[in-house]
Amino acid sequence: MSTTTAVSYKAVEFSLGYKLIWGLAALGSSMIAGIYGALLPIFYQDYLGLAARWIAIASAIYAIWNAINDPLFGYITDRTRFKGGRRIPYMRFTAPFLALTFIMVWFVSPQAGDQSLFIWMLVSTLLFDTCYTIIGLCYSAMLPEVTESDAQRNHLQISASLFGLIGVLLGFIIPDIFRPKAGGSPSFLPLQIAMIVVAVVCALLIITYTLVVRERPEFTRVDKPLNFIEMLKYTFTSKSFLILVSENFMVILMQAMLLGSIFYVADYVLQINTVIVLITIFIPLAIGVPLTNLIRARIGVVGAQQVLLVISGVGLISSALVPESWMLLCIALAGFGLAGPQTLTNVLFGQVADEDELRSGVRREGAFFGINALITKPAQSIALTLTPFILEFTNFVTREQNQGEIFLDQPESAIMGIKTVMGLIPGAVLLLGAVILIWFPLRGDYLQQIKTDLLALHQKKHEELIALGKE
Repeated sequence: MSTTTAVSYKAVEFSLGYKLIWGLAALGSSMIAGIYGALLPIFYQDYLGLAARWIAIASAIYAIWNAINDPLFGYITDRTRFKGGRRIPYMRFTAPFLALTFIMVWFVSPQAGDQSLFIWMLVSTLLFDTCYTIIGLCYSAMLPEVTESDAQRNHLQISASLFGLIGVLLGFIIPDIFRPKAGGSPSFLPLQIAMIVVAVVCALLIITYTLVVRERPEFTRVDKPLNFIEMLKYTFTSKSFLILVSENFMVILMQAMLLGSIFYVADYVLQINTVIVLITIFIPLAIGVPLTNLIRARIGVVGAQQVLLVISGVGLISSALVPESWMLLCIALAGFGLAGPQTLTNVLFGQVADEDELRSGVRREGAFFGINALITKPAQSIALTLTPFILEFTNFVTREQNQGEIFLDQPESAIMGIKTVMGLIPGAVLLLGAVILIWFPLRGDYLQQIKTDLLALHQKKHEELIALGKE
């Protein structure tokens, strides 16, 4: 690494309007993903009657493709050399197909048999996930690329996180308004019309983002892309990346277990409306997201991430141990701490990409976000396996065992099982994630030197770009 200290090239900064536009893509993608995640299981199993074994087969195939497509498209986009860039064109021209494939998921005949329903579900979800992966990966990769400043990256990610939280909430609310209710023959027309409107609005939000945000042409025209072997070599020899992805594995495991247990906590432990639990998490989370900027300014990005992981971990563990009248307070504390993973993780990946660019000479966020997804996706499968196993082991009484009726008088062992799934294990893995980050090297003087050298490198690339334009 060079020791250049005098650099005239400065990190890009952005206006408030630009930051708001940045959040539109997050609103569009999170709303469409939230509806998809909340509605898909009940739509195909409960409303359409697709047998569980067919859903399991479709889910297994989907999981395999879902793990493969992230690194695949990360590698492809890093090597793309379109005139308009290597991220924005993919987002702009994939957005209409994201809308189309999302609509396709819900337009299946209720009279279709199991095999037809299975084929429709499998094909439509694979096509939708492909479009969603391309847009989500390119959007994440744009954050570190547009500016070298961690403060500006934090500001952009705050916008993305706040708009994303609104999208997630709408993802719960919209399907609940338009899905068929109990009584009478279910009509899917109101839901299908709502899904068309949502798809069009979300696609337009993403396209609007692509019309305002511009890529930096030096990374497309000056950088020489790495081949596949070089990509793997530089990725898996990055100590910073390996430590960060290990911590992120813990975060993904926590998120999957926490989200999967919210209904259990609301129905069986607290016996309150699920919306109350969601509000208890989301309001402190929304408050914490902008405050990450203040914490980061004082103790750095990785330090802020560690502190917030500890806060959330302590809140989750406490929620499993305190009297039930105190649970919501502990859950709110955990929600505040979750602002760290929600907002600072992508900023940390930006630092990893900065360090790597000095090593490899090439800007390649796509590879890091893609390989990260490949490594962390199994955490979701672990969560799906752990939850039913723990509940069965603790003698949880299901509706099926109780003649289709909810059984509220669960044994104490089952209540503790739910608290373990919701609090003890997710809290413990967050604390482990905070410990893992102790070895994250990008901090202090070393990080500052990287930033200085990076500006010098980008100045050189900018000069090369100007020279290419004169040829």
